[in-house]
Amino acid sequence: MKQSLQLRTSQHLALTPQLQQSIRLLQLSTLELHQELEHLLSDNPLLERLDDPLDNSVRLLADGAVGASGNAEAPEVSNQDAPPSADAPAADSGENVDMGGESAQDTSGDGEDWSEASRNKSPDDEDSRPQIEATATSLREHLCEQMRLAMLEVRDRALVELMIDALDDNGYLTESLDDILERMPAELEIDPDELKTALSLLQSFDPPGVGARNAAECLAIQIRRMAGVPLVTRRMALDIVCNHLTWFAQREFNKLKKALDCDDEDLREAQAVIRQCNPHPGAGFGAGASDYVVPDVIVKKGRGGWTVSLNNDVMPRLRVNSMYANLLKQGKGESQMGAQLQEAKWLIKNMRQRFDTILRVAEAIVERQRNFFSHGAVAMRPLVLREIADTLGLHESTISRVTTQKYMLTPHGMFELKYFFGSHVATDAGGEASSTAIRALIVQLTGAEDPKNPLSDSKIADMLGEQGMVIARRTVAKYREALKIPPVALRKNL
Repeated sequence: MKQSLQLRTSQHLALTPQLQQSIRLLQLSTLELHQELEHLLSDNPLLERLDDPLDNSVRLLADGAVGASGNAEAPEVSNQDAPPSADAPAADSGENVDMGGESAQDTSGDGEDWSEASRNKSPDDEDSRPQIEATATSLREHLCEQMRLAMLEVRDRALVELMIDALDDNGYLTESLDDILERMPAELEIDPDELKTALSLLQSFDPPGVGARNAAECLAIQIRRMAGVPLVTRRMALDIVCNHLTWFAQREFNKLKKALDCDDEDLREAQAVIRQCNPHPGAGFGAGASDYVVPDVIVKKGRGGWTVSLNNDVMPRLRVNSMYANLLKQGKGESQMGAQLQEAKWLIKNMRQRFDTILRVAEAIVERQRNFFSHGAVAMRPLVLREIADTLGLHESTISRVTTQKYMLTPHGMFELKYFFGSHVATDAGGEASSTAIRALIVQLTGAEDPKNPLSDSKIADMLGEQGMVIARRTVAKYREALKIPPVALRKNL
């Protein structure tokens, strides 16, 4: 077998580092993008960010004082009406790159605000002082504060605090009194009656129902403490929660009327009292901080129709450091700085391309879903990723990355871009109806139904069929469960 050398030419696809970075930036959410950007800024000294996300926040100064932060040394940048296209060349070494589409305010001088509102505001005005959010009070702190206000002996206070520590996040006492008594040291000589007294005292605290051992006891405590309830109605409500709570939860009203020997009006009054109770009295104290979604694009109604614009508040403003760039031009920089300069230019170009692609996809979605923005979810038309990909000349996977964790602010609310895509069902006329529109119709039908005779899944399917939508009963049940609408038995009312 003879060996020889041969030279061949061939073509193949390869992911360059800049293309890999472009794909990674495209699939990141807004929060993940800013986290990635902070990491890149710390690694590359030639990359600068003109906008500080913490400019308007309150910071703790070195001397312990609290002051509002501000970027008084931010350079001016040129004003741009729209983000540059993806094919725009990379920025020069000393050029400011505005990713936000707005010019920075001139902060030269002493940094004071000379606006009309600032001149009329006194330094002692409450609005001029930094506002700091107070820390949330936990359930344990709330109960311990009430315990300190009660005139208790040291032993009783310790027992009540023991009960407080045994509560769960909903305010229930999940451990029985016998179990609590068993794990207490014998030398304390705690009597079971002492634990019952401590539990009774705990159940008298605010919020009503705290310290209950089950849902029935929790509701009963609240009903007993409820003011302005007639005696007959209070007794009937207590009888329901203590003896027939399962029937009440399952809406077995006929069984309840037979067991209580009452009519619809009496049962309706007792039901109104029970519905005023909170089955989770401690849940309000354990609520964490709310998470807010920031839109990437904003849709507004203009004279010429619906317009789409990028949210400038989430678009970082980047540039290449002019001092290091000048050093490289003069040949005084290191070879590593040259590579970092190229990486900075790649990042700026990829950031431009990311926002340009998001804007193009959002515009294509709005163009095809104009009926949704004009009439709501019932007018949503079927849409798939392939349709947008073919229109924009992009790959379907690119559209999937763009629509994941990217949000659009509309007059109807905040929606993820994936919300506008969905499956479809056939119609009698040979067309297609969006699953989103069908879910909206189900919400309308169940919202307008008779509470005494709610619509079953089969009835809803028949009513949709009368509108030309061919849909099975199990599909209606699937959509109803996705919308968190209870079944027909649990929607029935007196």
